[in-house]
Amino acid sequence: MARHAVVVVATYRRPDFVRTCLEHLGRQTLAPERIVVVDASPDELTHAVVDEFIGAAGFPDVEYRRNDLGAGTLAASRAIGSFDATEDVVAFIDDDAYAEPQWLAELLDAYEPDDVGAVGGRASNDRPGEELEGHDRIGRFLPNGRLTGNFGADPGRVVDADHMLGANMSVRTRVLTEIGGIHDFYPGTCLREDSDLALRVRKAGYRIVFAPDAVVLHVAGDYAKGRRFDRRYRFYGARNHILLLRTTLGWSDPHMTRYLGSVVAGVGREATTGVREWGAKDSLRSRVRGVGGGVVRASTDIAGTFVGLLAAIRPHDRARQVNETTR
Repeated sequence: MARHAVVVVATYRRPDFVRTCLEHLGRQTLAPERIVVVDASPDELTHAVVDEFIGAAGFPDVEYRRNDLGAGTLAASRAIGSFDATEDVVAFIDDDAYAEPQWLAELLDAYEPDDVGAVGGRASNDRPGEELEGHDRIGRFLPNGRLTGNFGADPGRVVDADHMLGANMSVRTRVLTEIGGIHDFYPGTCLREDSDLALRVRKAGYRIVFAPDAVVLHVAGDYAKGRRFDRRYRFYGARNHILLLRTTLGWSDPHMTRYLGSVVAGVGREATTGVREWGAKDSLRSRVRGVGGGVVRASTDIAGTFVGLLAAIRPHDRARQVNETTR
C-alpha cells in the first residue's frame, strides 16, 4: 500500500497563491513526507513565502528549489521537484489548486491494486453543475487522438481514465523512474505536459484511475503571458498536441493520422460556422465579426499544427537538460 508521498508544487510569479496552497497542504489528514516548491520566477518573492513555512512547528518538511529556465517550463519544474524522490508516490499540485483536507489520503488510497501506476484527482472550479458534466467521459484518450477533460465531474466512485489534469495528479515513484521521468516538449502554455506523463504510464502497462474524492479547488490564476483560452492558448494546444502524439506514440501510430484528419475537418467546420453566422446576424458588423472569428480560429489551428509538425521532427526535451544539470 502506498502511504508515503512527496508533494511537488511548480510555480511562476504567484507568491500569494503559493502561500494559500501551502496552507492547505498543511491541513492534510495524511501529511506528506515532504513538500518541494519549484520556482521559475525571476524574483525572490516566492522564495520569501516558502521560507515562512520551512521549519514551522507542526508543518511538513518544505524545500525550495529553483528552475532557472523561467516561464513556460512547467514540466521542467516538475522534473526538478521529483527526480530524486524516494517516497512511494510523487503528487503534483498546481500553485493555484487548493487541496481539501482529505486530498492526499484519497490519492494514496486509490493505489490499489498494484497495477495502478498513477492517480488523478478532481479539480473543482466551483461552478454549479460541474460535477455532472461528462461524468462518464473523464480523462479519455479517443480513437481520433483527441482528449476529453471533465476533471470537475464526480462519478461517485474511483474510475479508470487515460490521462490526468496536471493541477491534481500523482504517480508511483518506481513507475516514474521506469518510464524515464518527466519529459518537457511543451513550451508556451505548457498544455499536454500532464497528458505526456499519463500516456507513457499507460503505454508501460499500468492503469490510471480518477479519484473524485481527492479534491482541489482550482482557482485558475493568471497566465505568465496571455489569457486562458485566447488565441495563444489555442495555438499551443494544437502545437503541443502534435508533440504529445509524436513523442509518446510515434509517427506511425493511427492516432496521429486520425488526429490530423480531425484537424482538417475542424478547420472546415470553423470556416462553415463563420459563413453561417453571416446569415444569422442582423448587422453588418456582427456578420463580419462572425466570419472573422471562424477564420481566426481555423488559421490558429492550422498554424499550431504546422509548427507542431516541424518541432516534432527533432523534439527537444528541456526536462532532460534540467535533470542532467541537477544531478
